Amino acid sequence: MQKPTLVVMAAGMGSRYGGLKQIDPIGKHGEIIMDYSLFDAMQAGFEKVVFIINRRIEEDFYEVIGRRAEKHLEVHYVFQQPDAMLPAGFAVPSERVKPWGTAHAILCCKDVVHEPFAAINADDYYGKRAFSVLYDYLKTAKDGKAADFSMVGYLAKNTLTEHGSVARGVCEVNPDGELVDIVERLKIFKMPDGPAYTEDDGKTFVHFSGDNLVSMNFFGFTPSLFAELEARFPAFLAEAMEKNPLKAEFLIPQEVGTLLRKGKARVRVLSSPDRWYGVTYREDKPEVQKALEELTRAGEYPDEKLLG
Repeated sequence: MQKPTLVVMAAGMGSRYGGLKQIDPIGKHGEIIMDYSLFDAMQAGFEKVVFIINRRIEEDFYEVIGRRAEKHLEVHYVFQQPDAMLPAGFAVPSERVKPWGTAHAILCCKDVVHEPFAAINADDYYGKRAFSVLYDYLKTAKDGKAADFSMVGYLAKNTLTEHGSVARGVCEVNPDGELVDIVERLKIFKMPDGPAYTEDDGKTFVHFSGDNLVSMNFFGFTPSLFAELEARFPAFLAEAMEKNPLKAEFLIPQEVGTLLRKGKARVRVLSSPDRWYGVTYREDKPEVQKALEELTRAGEYPDEKLLG
């Protein structure tokens, strides 16, 4: 059996946060959020990690996290640039700076990852039990007529911020615990009566239950995903170049939703008692610091620099 790999998506530049939030210290001993994710992943059984980064932060990234991670894990780097994996016949618009989104990030890993893998955001805290349940599922993941994918879902009400909008994959799950559909909502706000999203810059809002599960980009995939993304990327680019060449994103929740609707994948939704924490905006940082300090006092983490 090939042991599952951990893929960490860290190429975003944190525009809403106002800096390189992926390498911003947040723990008592100077840890960044990735320290906690890697610590939890290693305890779950992961031994290989692939960091997806932008070349502009390569040196800083290595000094802050890569050098220490190499002491504990087999480490690989993938660079997500706008021209990476670009199909023949397409060119990056001259004013485009950002890469093409999370599905593009994962596609960039296709020559490095050949085993089932978990994909996470670099700037989200998922909790140690979440890593354990996903790792255990990935150990037995096996494609049949449909690809055998998985994800850890979180209650929408536990993933919001007081400081602005967030993007979440809003999920529909059947009684058997399988994902029926997932739709990426790019502007979800925390309202007095629960979460609501807007698709017209705030003119109207659609409310939904705070107990609705959402995706935090904590997915489990088999390598069959790469061929599907590679096949779908040209169609995405053709539409993006026409409608929104500078900001359109090839997003993994949308692509997983498409594969579900076409019957090409099944997605097992896994539950975890852990609470998600994230730093979308700089104002979120104190709350996350407090939560991690409390977890350390409770014995969830050693009271020392993680990963040494």
